[in-house]
Parts: sequence; structure tokens; C-alpha cells
Amino acid sequence: MTIYNVGSINLDHVYQLDHFVRPGETMASDDYQCLLGGKGANQSVALAKAGADVKHVGAIHHSNQAILSQLQSLGVDTQLINTTEVPTGHAIIQLTKQAENAIILYQGANHALTEQQIDDVLQNAQAGDWVLLQNETNLIEYVMQKAKQCEVKVAFNPAPMDAELTKQVLGLVDLLIVNEVEAMDLIGTQDIASTIKAFPQAYPDLEVLMTLGKDGVCYFNGKEHLQVEAFSVQAVDTTAAGDTFIGFCLSALMAGEPVTKAIRRACAASALCVTRLGAAASIPTQQEVTDFLALQND
Repeated sequence: MTIYNVGSINLDHVYQLDHFVRPGETMASDDYQCLLGGKGANQSVALAKAGADVKHVGAIHHSNQAILSQLQSLGVDTQLINTTEVPTGHAIIQLTKQAENAIILYQGANHALTEQQIDDVLQNAQAGDWVLLQNETNLIEYVMQKAKQCEVKVAFNPAPMDAELTKQVLGLVDLLIVNEVEAMDLIGTQDIASTIKAFPQAYPDLEVLMTLGKDGVCYFNGKEHLQVEAFSVQAVDTTAAGDTFIGFCLSALMAGEPVTKAIRRACAASALCVTRLGAAASIPTQQEVTDFLALQND
């Protein structure tokens, strides 16, 4: 089975500063890094490292060929990434020594996907394949409708959250991946217990993975409900932790692992991720996750 990740690709321009630049001020940066980012790219890297056959569907500016090389080196199939005249999506990130950040985000080529591109991609998909989407590209609903026509399953991580768009497309989603705040906003509840009860009533065929931070992950659908505890680690950087969880969990589910085992493995991968700095660079390998789980006492 193949997973087609229709997702964002960003270049993150990170500037280390004493304080945020004020109106009219020019400031020298202490340090600068240009890093691969975007929820879509992070999730593709996590899927690849978890052993999935992942084909990334997206767009970048034609001058940024190094992005393709980097993704390929991490195991991601990049043949379905279009090159365009539109600038690659990017973020300008001011990072202070107090670890505060201020971010300017430009969607760029992430919103330059075309219906023809999606049609060309999904005409080669097989029944049982998956499409994964986040909320950082255009054509969300079109991709889902096309996937359904091709009997391809749809996983949706609607971040950054747009509640109205998400409600509009939930009927096309097989697996929804959200945190507890996003879930409550979508279903109009005030607590986790009510959320777990309300979702199956409104969407009986929908499977939901609801992340609960340090309390772990909850999975439920119209027939079952289970919860898996998180691992306790010393976190240094939570960047890409959620994307790592999604990649490893989906990879395990596609490989036929039971839900509880898939979530536990994904929680382990996410725990390892937060002990390291960076985004794609912090995502662990399959072997590292296996070794981590072997050290657990339960």
C-alpha cells in the first residue's frame, strides 16, 4: 500500500536575536539557519523513517531543487512534487534567547496545487491506498472527493485548524487526527468525555485519533474506545512531535498493526523526537524506536 501525502513544503528561515525587531529598527542576527519545514514535509519524513511507502504530492519553486534532494535522502518519493514559478512556501522566524518566537508565514507554492496535478496523481492509486492531508495546502475538499472516487482512504490532520472547512469535509474523512482542543471545537463540547461520546453520534463511520499531550492518545469510533499513555521524557524541543506521531502511527496501521500497538509505537517515536532539536532532523528511525520500546518496563 502507498500513502500519498498531499502536503506543505516550507523553508524555515530562523534568525537568532536578542529581542524581536521593533518598528523602524534594523538589527544584526547572531545566528541564521535555513531548515526544511512544513507539516506536510515533516509527516512525509516520519512516514518514510517508519518504513511506509510515501509519495509526497506538493509544489516548490523550480530553483529549490535541494529540497527534493534532501527529501529523497530521507526516504521520501518526490516524483509527484511539481516545480513552479511561485516561490516555495516559507517562514521568517525570529527566535530570542528566551526561546520566544515571532513568525511570518508565506503559503507560496503550497497553495499552487492544481486539479490536474491531483487527477494525475490519484489515477494511479489503488483501492486500499491512503491519502494524507494537513491544512497547509489548497484543494483540500477536491483531493478528498477524488480520493473517494478512487476508493482511497483519507487521513486528515486539520492543522492549523479551520473549523468551518473541517466540518465541511468530515464526511469524506476516514481517519481524523486532532488534539483535544481541536476536537472539542469541532464537535462543540467542553470536555474530553463528552467529545468521545459526541463524535460517533455525529459521524458513526469516522475513526478519531485524539492526542492529549502528556496524557497520551485516545482512539475512538462508533464501536470502540481506547487510550494509550504517553512516555515520560525530558523534552528539549517539541517541534515536529505531532508530525512524528502521525507518520509512525499511520505507517504501523497500514502495515496491519493493531491500533493499540500502532499508537504505542507512535508515542515512542514522538517521545524520542522531543528529546532532540529541530524538525526533520529530530525524527527517529525505526530501529531507534524499537530500541526505546525494548527499554520500557511495561
